[in-house]
Amino acid sequence: MANGKDKNNGGNLGFEAELFKTADKLRGNMEPSDYKHVALGLIFLKYISDAFEARHAELLAEDPQAAEDRDEYLADNVFWVPKDARWSHLKANAKRPEIGTLIDDAMRTIEKDNESLQGVLPKDYARPALNKVMLGELIDLISGIAMNEGGPSASSRSKDVLGRVYEYFLGQFAGSEGKRGGEFYTPRSVVQVLVQMLEPYQGRVYDPCCGSGGMFVQSEKFVLEHGGRIG
Repeated sequence: MANGKDKNNGGNLGFEAELFKTADKLRGNMEPSDYKHVALGLIFLKYISDAFEARHAELLAEDPQAAEDRDEYLADNVFWVPKDARWSHLKANAKRPEIGTLIDDAMRTIEKDNESLQGVLPKDYARPALNKVMLGELIDLISGIAMNEGGPSASSRSKDVLGRVYEYFLGQFAGSEGKRGGEFYTPRSVVQVLVQMLEPYQGRVYDPCCGSGGMFVQSEKFVLEHGGRIG
């Protein structure tokens, strides 16, 4: 199991299977279609919290007062994460029996302070069906994923880590759900072929059947690999 001394910086994502195995134990009798939101919600929370902490450290070094200005973060497309909603706070309380309630409160607070996330984040962690001991173990394991550390390429790498973990989880959930899984997940190999056929060198990419956003991810990679410009 990953720990604080062995943080994975995304260079080798061999921990995906272990992460999913731990997460899957938490499911109990929940349907995969419901449970995937619980697991992926935690990973997303870790991602935005890490992004916030990285920007917070930069602002503290530049101007301590600006570090507490929410607009400074939103201007850089970084979500504002209140103190009690930050991953460090949840990790410190991961072993408490009320950890599910703490996560739900964190999600609600983040939604309240970030308009684009309102009504989007899962808030079902306090449900009795979720084993709180296992939930704490999952938090500990996700804590080993370093998403925003090291140099100017950290942002790009963190998005890659997030995308690859999401993709692995979605693939596993799709397999569990059978035909219904195809409603939100298309294998990477299929998406890559579609993008290569489309050759999106210019213009905008429109995906009317967007599920997990894989088409956009692969389109961005295609453009960057061919020397194009995003935006």
